Amino acid sequence: MGKLWGGRFAKEMDKLLEQFNASISFDRRMYAADIKGSIAYARALERVGILTADETQAIVDGLDAVLAEFDAGTFAFLPSDEDIHTAVERRLGELIGDVAGKLHTGRSRNDQVATDMRLYLLARISVLREHVQTLQRAIVDKAEAHLDVIMPGYTHLQPAQPILFAHWLMSFFWMLQRDVERLDDLTKRVSVLPLGGAALAGNTFGIDRAALAAELGFDRISENSLDAVSDRDFVAETLFWAALLQTHLSRLAEDLILYATAEFGFVELDDAYSTGSSIMPQKKNPDSLELARGKTGRVVGNFVALLTTLKGLPSSYDKDLQEDKEPLFDTLDTLELELPIVAGVIATLRIHPERMASALRDDLLATELADYLVRQGLPFRQGHHIVGQAVRLAGERGCGLRDLTVNDYRALSSHFGDDVHDVLDFRRAVEQRSVPGGTATAAVMAQIERAKALSGRLQ
Repeated sequence: MGKLWGGRFAKEMDKLLEQFNASISFDRRMYAADIKGSIAYARALERVGILTADETQAIVDGLDAVLAEFDAGTFAFLPSDEDIHTAVERRLGELIGDVAGKLHTGRSRNDQVATDMRLYLLARISVLREHVQTLQRAIVDKAEAHLDVIMPGYTHLQPAQPILFAHWLMSFFWMLQRDVERLDDLTKRVSVLPLGGAALAGNTFGIDRAALAAELGFDRISENSLDAVSDRDFVAETLFWAALLQTHLSRLAEDLILYATAEFGFVELDDAYSTGSSIMPQKKNPDSLELARGKTGRVVGNFVALLTTLKGLPSSYDKDLQEDKEPLFDTLDTLELELPIVAGVIATLRIHPERMASALRDDLLATELADYLVRQGLPFRQGHHIVGQAVRLAGERGCGLRDLTVNDYRALSSHFGDDVHDVLDFRRAVEQRSVPGGTATAAVMAQIERAKALSGRLQ
């Protein structure tokens, strides 16, 4: 069978170019979106008198039959099917005859593919949003179940101050919450109907684009036909969103990989999310998290690949834009597989509070001493210097800050009183930070309640 566009050509396409040009191997997944858009477009053509009611019904019935073949896995592709649009139109013609040729009246593959991609992406966005929220719920549940556990907090990967384990874990909830909010915001820009833009100049037959948008579930129509057929901002924005989400997942994975090492021992991954070694029987490897970390290069690369494709394109549609699909599809597939795995890791994660407690070094309380001196009237910078001397003294003696005597502290500053050791307490240090967003138990509980409300789980 010849190409649907082949009338102008006297020679067959070069076979290598035919392979190079075809997108059917990856865009076939948009069949449902393509058929949905075509059904709506047939009805739009009927409203302007291009199709009779009987012709419209024949096209709709034929498209429903094509959809059934795809759903059943019985659709037979031909070598001439260069993309999903030509495959559907070719099969429709086989089923209902010449009337199928009327469906493309006033429509181009340029506005058709842009419409298909937006419809397809809108459906996938809702799935991704639920996956992110499932991970958020796992984080909240795990944090709430271990609200009393204290662990070292780190900056520069060095022990810094004591914090609640729940506070550390909830920090990732808020990263993901920003991802949810960004996803909701970009959805508004995905939900724009390009159909009616035709090849580049607009539809000739006066179709009702607003009615088409309403029927297909779009929020609004595109404002400019040239922009409509070439706009891939919505794909780039989705890929940026995915790259940032993936970065957050990678950071979570990195922390957990460290905390699961024998040296830390703060957490242990469930066997269901671990692998072994082919040579060392004792190994329990966090491959689920290492892969989550490793996928970041792939997802960020997809975003960069599309931007590189877009950066030098002349106005309107260019075939380069066919390169938008594989990065998008790959990223969506990656996240839809990865997010439930990370949620499973969190839900089944075993926490070892005793190992976290054993890692609480006196150095973590140095800031408590500086704050103590501030309350005695010293400027913070002066107190900071004095406490630094105390840390050095303890290091020279090979002991902790709690092992220094009151006289040792008074030798450094007369502002130290008999109550100096009272501040050298990990639980007290945590509970002192009760400001909203702090690590005190009440503040973390308030975070959890806000998080529950945001994820629709406030009891």
